[in-house]
Amino acid sequence: MKKKEKVEKVVEEAVEETAEGTAEETAEETLEETPETEEAQDGKYLRLMADFQNFKRRSAQEKADIYAYANEKIISELLDVLDDFERAVSHDFDASESYTEGMGMILKNLKTVLAKAGLEEIEAYGLDFDPNIHNAVMTEKGSRHESGKISEVIQKGYKLNGKVIRPSMVKVAE
Repeated sequence: MKKKEKVEKVVEEAVEETAEGTAEETAEETLEETPETEEAQDGKYLRLMADFQNFKRRSAQEKADIYAYANEKIISELLDVLDDFERAVSHDFDASESYTEGMGMILKNLKTVLAKAGLEEIEAYGLDFDPNIHNAVMTEKGSRHESGKISEVIQKGYKLNGKVIRPSMVKVAE
């Protein structure tokens, strides 16, 4: 346990030391230490500045990815609720028309909120099978669809900001 604490302390100190210095200071120190020609020093300085710019760009991209996919876990869990809700609304049971209409409106609102968060349904029925976004769980012989086309969607698939979070479970025509 003590060894782990020592390692964590050393890592924290290294991170703090790195955070305190800037790329410009590092570049100046490097240039002062080496008695090279002015052109070589300029080249090193430009490389260091380019590395710093690349670091800033990567950091900004990582931050954007974090914001874009921060909701992924909760939305993935809500997909089961959405599926259950769709099945309940599509099921014919003896209920008043206003009750059925109200449930449909609630489902529509839920889909709107999820769409604003970046969720989109993966289209599948009648399209070519794509293993990147579809999961073939069955095949069907002699169907009215061409070979390699999706003949039935068993479970809808979804993307969150362009990233597949649940592939569509489909039946593919042979």
